[in-house]
Order: sequence, then structure tokens, then C-alpha cells
Amino acid sequence: MATKNIPTYIDPISDFGFKRIFGTEPNKDLLIAFLNVLFRGRKSISDIVFVSTEKVGDASSIGTVIFDLLCRGNNQEQFIIEVQKSKQEYLKKRILYYAAKLTADQAPKGNRQSWKYDFHEVYVIVLMEGFTISEENPTNQYLHDICLCDRNTGKIFQEDIGFIYLELANFTKEEADLQDDLDNWLYVLKNMSRLNRIPIYLRKPIFEKLFNIAQYSTLSKEDKHMYDIKLKRKWDEKAVMDYATNSGIQKGIEIGEEKGRMEGKIEGRMESKLEIALKMKKTGFSDAEIHKYTGLSIEEINKLN
Repeated sequence: MATKNIPTYIDPISDFGFKRIFGTEPNKDLLIAFLNVLFRGRKSISDIVFVSTEKVGDASSIGTVIFDLLCRGNNQEQFIIEVQKSKQEYLKKRILYYAAKLTADQAPKGNRQSWKYDFHEVYVIVLMEGFTISEENPTNQYLHDICLCDRNTGKIFQEDIGFIYLELANFTKEEADLQDDLDNWLYVLKNMSRLNRIPIYLRKPIFEKLFNIAQYSTLSKEDKHMYDIKLKRKWDEKAVMDYATNSGIQKGIEIGEEKGRMEGKIEGRMESKLEIALKMKKTGFSDAEIHKYTGLSIEEINKLN
């Protein structure tokens, strides 16, 4: 095992590690390989183009949306890849909104009649670390591949919008249990930062490249400093969320929402979110990270002191 202070490999689920491994042009073959494994033969992606992760609303009243990673495939389909490190009450609704926004943004400003709603496919992939979608999951399912289907028959109704949730907390396989490339990828994502060498069964060109890129020792001094800061923020983020739970702030949000529904107000909810956001800002989180985990707009976050 690698030592705690000087890792052999960076954490691929950290903000820095995820973008270094999957979010750069020279390494896009890693993301292509990962996406193809996730779709399990349903799609064959041969190329991707990285797209700006910031989507500005059509009006000043509509806030800016910032994705972790956004790319376009060779058939013009769009992929949002999100890393979620802590449980969020409205996660599924937020992810649904992301997909809906990318779909709606494809509509032309005029002549929609000739467009005929012929939008390109949109997929959202969510890597979930340390928590699950539901506390009740007796099968320990770690892959949720979701599309629109008929509730009565289970027959697929529409595949042009899809969601893939990966619950790493439920992926408990060890090296001897790995059976296919999906297992291999999930094992690497969950365990790479605690390994001190590439396992023999992963000695394939794509994984060898991944491990080479992820070597902590090959980072520049500036990148090491940035990675250490990002990793500290990751653990600080967990500490902040634990604090919110343990101190009853999260319960206060729920009580505030219920009170707001009864009285037609939401002050209780907003005050609690602002408290959490302020603590995160003082800890060193970026505005984009605070927006992601609290739902507050960038404008509201900028006003915090």
C-alpha cells in the first residue's frame, strides 16, 4: 500500500485527478474507453470533443449551470459526467434538470417547425462516492442504467435521454472477484489512490496509460501543490457535510421546508443553506463547488461575507 502522506497514485475521483485523467485532449482515449465500457455495447464511441462546462441561462433570472465534465461524441450525442461526493436531497432532480437543459438548448432560435424536435441524444453519468441513491438497496446494486420506459410492461419507450448512476460505495469486489472491464474500471476508480503498483491483471495499454498519468511523482511542483489542496478540500467538504448532519443543520433545513410549506415561506430552508454555504466559503471552496452542493445561485454566493 502507498503511504498516506506521499501517495503513489492520485485519487481519480478527486476534482484534480478526475479532470487530469479524463478531462484533457491528450487523454481523451481514456474517457472514450470508459464510456464504451459503461454502455456495454449499446453504443460505440470512436471520438469525443470537450465542450465548455458552463451553461448560461437564456435570461438573467435563470442561473448558470456548471458541469464537472461535458463532451460530445462522434454522433453528436452529449455526455455529462458528474462526480458526486456527498448525499444531496435533490440529486436525481438536479441530474434530470441537467439533461433537460442540454436537450432544450439544442432547439434553434427560429424555424422550430423544420427542426421537428430532432435533438441529439443526451446522457448523464454520475460517479457517486461514499453514499448511495437509496438507503434501502438489499441487492447492493452499483450500476443503475436508466431510460424512459413503459411503467406497466417495462418496455423501453425512449432512449434519447439516459442516466447512468455508479454507486462506488456498493462496489465491494476485490481483485480476485473482478470479471470484466466494467469491474476493472470501477475497481481502479475506487482503489487507485491506495495502490502502489498496477495490478498484473490490469496490464493492458489503456490501463497502463491511466496509471502512468496518475503517478503522483510525475506531477510538477505546481500540480502537486494543486492536487494536495484539492484533496484537502475533498476531506474538508466531507467534514463540513458531517458537521451539518451532526449539528442538526440538515434537520433544520427539513423543518424549515415543512414550516415554509405550511406558512407559504421558505426562510428556514434558505437560512440553513446560507449558513452551510458560508462555512464552505470560509473553508476555501470555490463558488462553483458551493453552488453544486447547496443549490444557491452564484449571485447569492458572491454576496456571502
